Amino acid sequence: MKICVYGLWHLGTVSAACLAHSGFDVVGLDADEKTIASLVQGKAAIFEPGLDKLIVEGQSSGRLRFTTNAQDALGDADLLWITFDTPVDDEDRADVEFVFTRVADVLSLLPAGAAIVVSSQVPVGFTERVKQHCLKNLPDKGFRFAYSPENLRLGNALQSFLEPDRIVVGTDTPEGRQFLEPVFQRLCERIEWMSVSSAEMTKHAINAFLATSIVFANELASVCEKVGADAKEVERGLKSEARIGKKAYLGPGPAFSGGTLARDVQFLKSMGRSFDLSVPLFDAVMTSNDYHKGWAARQISQYFPSSGHHTFALLGLTYKPGTDTLRRSWSIDLARHMWNEGYRIRAYDPKVSAVPDELKEVLVLCDTPEEALKGSDFAVVGTNWPEFLDLSPTLFLTLSGKTVVDATGFLQTVFQAGDKSIRHIMVGRVK
Repeated sequence: MKICVYGLWHLGTVSAACLAHSGFDVVGLDADEKTIASLVQGKAAIFEPGLDKLIVEGQSSGRLRFTTNAQDALGDADLLWITFDTPVDDEDRADVEFVFTRVADVLSLLPAGAAIVVSSQVPVGFTERVKQHCLKNLPDKGFRFAYSPENLRLGNALQSFLEPDRIVVGTDTPEGRQFLEPVFQRLCERIEWMSVSSAEMTKHAINAFLATSIVFANELASVCEKVGADAKEVERGLKSEARIGKKAYLGPGPAFSGGTLARDVQFLKSMGRSFDLSVPLFDAVMTSNDYHKGWAARQISQYFPSSGHHTFALLGLTYKPGTDTLRRSWSIDLARHMWNEGYRIRAYDPKVSAVPDELKEVLVLCDTPEEALKGSDFAVVGTNWPEFLDLSPTLFLTLSGKTVVDATGFLQTVFQAGDKSIRHIMVGRVK
């Protein structure tokens, strides 16, 4: 089976490397020459633990190669796997045309009878739109169509792909399922087969449910702060309930960011409007999350008003631990906001050696956490990097304001064992 993986940022690169690791003959296709040149050298466009090694192994085995030549990649492909990471704007609206245009431009190069699997983050109805485009413009090709939602998590993507709990696959014909079953069964024993529309809707539903859970937990935490309850203890109580479960997204912390969850909530809101349906819950999820994005700024302003010309240490800049991307990072958004309010920022991140030019006036990038803390009035935990748990609590005594703003309480064990003179501010706990 020859598979062409089309679109090589995070989703596509992980998919291509893991499919090759699973024994398939894979060619990764992308129009960006710099991306391909980097991949040929064994370097992914975004850091993901273990990914570069898997790319090198795949190319060395002969099962993985990369190209910008669509004819070369698609001319003898049995399966085209569409893996563009769908761009989102600052309002979390997806640029679906970005994906559709690129797909439509290459379909004529596929051999007749090939399968097309969509895994890009697209709205329900997208796969049918591609199918109708083919029926109109390429009626003799006889393509098979399927949708399988991506389930990758930055920082843990290889395990997510290679060891999934289950894989959801949507296809509308018995022939499509028969063709694709050997592919997906090699990746996972448990396959949830359903229609294409149901599979697309499942992706929206999962992310909207997770977004709603996060918003619920954070609103609950704000009440806990007022009544003297500890949101972490309430979380433990909730997860002990069999109808809820230990894996539920109920931890108090920062607002969700990055566009991943919000994109699907926005898809559902848009669908509600297009069908004249009332979907107040989805509107409320975004409203509540937008308000909670200001939690850290409100704590900072309360204890260290901007009139004091304060400096703070920002520990962690990336979107989440295990990656090096700054795109849609909560930490970066906070830095920009506080800089505009007159604060000075000294930042450290173990995976960031340089920042974009537009951030150079916003923050000073330090080489060590100690350097960032030195000369600062207080600290903010921006990314929960595991190495921060190894910091000595005495380091924070250099902060003139003896305060750490830590939304998730990530450093709680550090301060429990250390000097109690540090004010440790967390979501959902009385200050």
